[in-house]
Amino acid sequence: MSNRSIIIMVLVLVGATAYLLLKGDGDIDMGGEKHGAEAAHMEEAKKDAPAAPAAPVAPAAAPAADAKK
Repeated sequence: MSNRSIIIMVLVLVGATAYLLLKGDGDIDMGGEKHGAEAAHMEEAKKDAPAAPAAPVAPAAAPAADAKK
């Protein structure tokens, strides 16, 4: 691979990375765990979230006498 092709590849990757970072509208907070007023909105989100579905019930086990037949 020539130096020219490596430079072109690096420029393409840098351009693609810059495009994705600028176009992405995600609100990412890398600040760690929050306490106090900053974390107040989390309690409201938990209240608004739908209830988790109930766990599936396992069928009743067959009696041992029936298994030997």
